[in-house]
Amino acid sequence: MRFREMHKPGDPFILANAWDIGSAKMLAALGAQAIGTSSAAHAFTLGKPDGGKVERDVALAHAQDLIAAVSVPVSGDFEDGFGEAPETCAETVRLSGEIGLAGICIEDTIEASNRVYDFDLAVERVRAASSAARALKDDFFFVARADGVMTGAYDIDEAIRRIRAFDDAGADGLYVPMPKSMEDLKRVIDATDKPVNVLVAGAYSKHSIAEYAALGAARISLGSALARATHRVIHDAGLSMFGNGDFTHLSNAISGSEVDKLIG
Repeated sequence: MRFREMHKPGDPFILANAWDIGSAKMLAALGAQAIGTSSAAHAFTLGKPDGGKVERDVALAHAQDLIAAVSVPVSGDFEDGFGEAPETCAETVRLSGEIGLAGICIEDTIEASNRVYDFDLAVERVRAASSAARALKDDFFFVARADGVMTGAYDIDEAIRRIRAFDDAGADGLYVPMPKSMEDLKRVIDATDKPVNVLVAGAYSKHSIAEYAALGAARISLGSALARATHRVIHDAGLSMFGNGDFTHLSNAISGSEVDKLIG
């Protein structure tokens, strides 16, 4: 099944965000139909914070590693497209297609801040990226993100105004991370006939895939949530080990042989 065909409103698949070759291979072996990169999780592996700190060439090389590691489609999480100008977003799409990514998403926030691109510029960036996607030799699924609700830059009404404009500008899918409620998420999904991605993190991890299907979601991504779950283990085990010499957090570790089977 092509990546585009996986996006069925009301029958969502899980885009499993990985952060290295091993995690990508494990997730694919466990049943992931598609793998996504995660800008935050990748940055963490480099000892950097999330948000505009990883150069485009580095992000593309990382994506190539994941593409080579698994047989399922891989999609890139490429922040603001690595630059303000619409032509920069278009170039990011072209380069992504050249390395074999099945699609990418680009957001309307400016690096690691609560600032967003002005409405008109945000739409032009999506228009340029969408045009570049259609010009690629192979099919490519471009998702436009309206991140201002998550960052506090604007409200749900502005998010919906933006995704409707992104829809008109040619985006294949839409994405508003972390609306304040399931009701707001439903408004997002109902605002377009195109596939909508849902980020499952924080409070949204308490809902099931069946609930998201009922809302009409087409895709569920993990963002950096799975990576941060592993960081929770490191954090808690580290505090326990170095604080009072307690190693019990290590007792829940998966066996090395099980990992070997999944990544072999």
